[in-house]
Parts: sequence; structure tokens; C-alpha cells
Amino acid sequence: MRTFSVFLSLLTFLLSSVSATALTYKLAANENTCFFATTEQKGQKISFYFAVQSGGSFDVDYKVIGPYDKTITAGQKERQGDFVFTANDPGEYAFCFNNEMSTFAEKMVDFEIIVENETRAAKLPSKQGSSPEQTTVLEESIMKLSGQLSTINRNQKYFRTRENRNFSTVRSTEKRIFNFSLIESAMMVTMAALQVFIVRFFFQGARKGYV
Repeated sequence: MRTFSVFLSLLTFLLSSVSATALTYKLAANENTCFFATTEQKGQKISFYFAVQSGGSFDVDYKVIGPYDKTITAGQKERQGDFVFTANDPGEYAFCFNNEMSTFAEKMVDFEIIVENETRAAKLPSKQGSSPEQTTVLEESIMKLSGQLSTINRNQKYFRTRENRNFSTVRSTEKRIFNFSLIESAMMVTMAALQVFIVRFFFQGARKGYV
């Protein structure tokens, strides 16, 4: 029971030292928008993940800007990205998406920003009556579980992105087939009307010549 209590204390402390934001945003054509995360101290770890779920060629320009307008990372026409970096300067970090390359296409962007304190290992709470070895074993178990959960989470995001892109491709294909069917039907009606007009014109002309 004491071991379980220490485990809960460690897990609660780890979860309290992480702040995360996960959003899905519709990026309009020619739009440039930014989202912000703040670090309170130097040495915090920031994770940034994004994936274009639908729209256009499933690509977008992105840029991560730190304090003092310092560019952390940037890319053009990327479908998705997964980055982890250490905040060397405390302050506000901007995560920007740019869709100015698209004239008409909207993009559905799924992204997540996680701010985590790397120095938490030195400040883990200890339970009275528990040995340092016991705390270390629990800490390693929690870290291992955290890594496995992160792997599962990344796999889920990957399969979700593939599913959304495939669904978007299917919808686009259905729309093209429907539009092509309408055009084909309109051409058939036009050709039939034109044939009727031509036949009537020839018969009317033949009657006039006979008279």
C-alpha cells in the first residue's frame, strides 16, 4: 500500500509538470495564423506536432518562433511534423501556419503543443518511510510507461492522419465523379437536342425545295 501511494505521488507530480494543447484548426486560403505557448523558466522541453488532415495537397508552411524573434524551426509544403526542442530562453513561443500558397483550398490542420519541465527528476516528491532505491525503481517504471504511452499516442496520430487523408481523397474522388457525370449528362442532352434540330432543319429544307 505504501508503494502504491508513492507511485501515485510520483505520477501526480509528473502530470502536474506538463501542460498540453491539442487543437484542430481550419486554415483558410491565403491565411497566416499563429498559436502561442509560454515557458516560465529556461530548460523546459517543448513538443510540437502537426498534420494536415485535408485540403489541397495536404501540405502547409510552418514556422516556430521563439523569444526575441528567433526562428527555432521552419518548413515549406510539409504534410506533417513532429519536433522536440529545449527552450533556451523563457518567454513566449509562436507556432505559425501559412497557407498563402493556396488560392482556394482550405486546410484542416491537427496540431498539439506540449510544454514539459525537464528538471522535474531532481524535484520528485519522496514518501516518508520509502527507500531511495524504491523511489528510483518507481521513477524508472513511470518513465518507461510514459515512453510507451508516447509511442502509442504517436501511432494513433499517424493512423488517424492516414484515415482522414484517405477519407478526404475518397470524398474528392466522389465529387469529381459526380461533377463528371453531370457534365456528361448535359453533353448528351445537348447532343440529342442538336441532332433533333439538325434533322428538323434538313426536313424543312427538303420540303421547301420540293414545293
